[in-house]
Amino acid sequence: MIDLEQFQTETRQWLEANCPMSLRTPTPDGELIWGGSSVNFTFDDQRLWFERMRDKNWFCPTWSVEYGGAGLSPKENSILESEMRKLKCRPPQINLGIWMLGPVLLEHGSEAQKQQFLKPMARGEVRWCQGFSEPNAGSDLASLRTSAVDMGDHYLVNGSKIWTSYGDKSDWMYALVRTDPKAPKHQGISLLLLDMHSDGVKTAPIDLISGKSSFCEVFFDNVRVPKENLIGEINHGWKLAKELLQHERSAMSKFGEFQLPTHFDLMSLVQDYLPKPHSASETSLLHKAHTADMEEHAYHLTVQRLTQEMQAGQNCFGLMSIMKLVHTEQEIVKFEILLDAMGYRALGWEDDSFTTQEQAINRAWLNSFSQTIAGGSSEVQLNVIAKRVLQLPENKGVST
Repeated sequence: MIDLEQFQTETRQWLEANCPMSLRTPTPDGELIWGGSSVNFTFDDQRLWFERMRDKNWFCPTWSVEYGGAGLSPKENSILESEMRKLKCRPPQINLGIWMLGPVLLEHGSEAQKQQFLKPMARGEVRWCQGFSEPNAGSDLASLRTSAVDMGDHYLVNGSKIWTSYGDKSDWMYALVRTDPKAPKHQGISLLLLDMHSDGVKTAPIDLISGKSSFCEVFFDNVRVPKENLIGEINHGWKLAKELLQHERSAMSKFGEFQLPTHFDLMSLVQDYLPKPHSASETSLLHKAHTADMEEHAYHLTVQRLTQEMQAGQNCFGLMSIMKLVHTEQEIVKFEILLDAMGYRALGWEDDSFTTQEQAINRAWLNSFSQTIAGGSSEVQLNVIAKRVLQLPENKGVST
């Protein structure tokens, strides 16, 4: 039996010895490390931390050793994440393939697919993007029209995807495609793995009001995809899509949990701009900040519990919709509090009279509105909660 106390001690000692001091701070904008075929390190400590965690197999600590993981139990992984938070270690890399596609491949991929895709993923050698939403299939994802036609030894893919995060920088995409146009819309959908360097793939960035954008539109013009890249059964991709979305909502929470560039410590900022309240309204604002801070902490604890339940094989699809909706609303409330506390200092754009952090807060505030859409719009989450959690009957309309 594994001695968890000994594991915790050894983990803490290893992290203290191997995580550079320069990476024990919140991640500034521009210093986020994305795994992939071309990793951009801005200074040597980033490369060192990346390589040490990679060689420790801690990019995917709970995956089995044969697929590039460290074989840690859920309890050991919880200890590892806890110790990283205590030391304020930055994540060595961000990799959507590990967070979202990996768990689905582990459960539904063939052995050949696991060997081909999981090991490079676990070493941070491939950058993945998600091809779900389309111009006329966003909230109603099952209406997607991107087609994959059976050509014998391969599929021929035509169509487009939209709101694809970092599609222009990714190596591979996991995409939902329609393989049976005659089937009901929730059927006839399949999950394909698609090389973004294939002939016929083009990307176009989408500009947002925040001045920055990770989103792209992706176009497919007669793209050949080997049949070996089909995940699961043909025409049964909708079930896999729901699992992927469940993992996506869990992954979105990590951006706050690990204090990534989209995350700002509410209480430290409020204390900087409102060190001592001088009126009833300022006292009320401080109370709101403390309440929001406690709710955010409760949210992260709940996500940790749900992640462990998912790793144990429990179906948390409906509950993750609740968590995604809660997180979105929490971020909006947080930025409203920051704007009230900072006043005009929160409205800086490019003027030198505003600090880099103040300008980043303004952009993050504007970008927070897009989070009501990303990962499934708030309206869709409410429908999922009504159906999957509350099990309310569908409103078929009232006849007159």
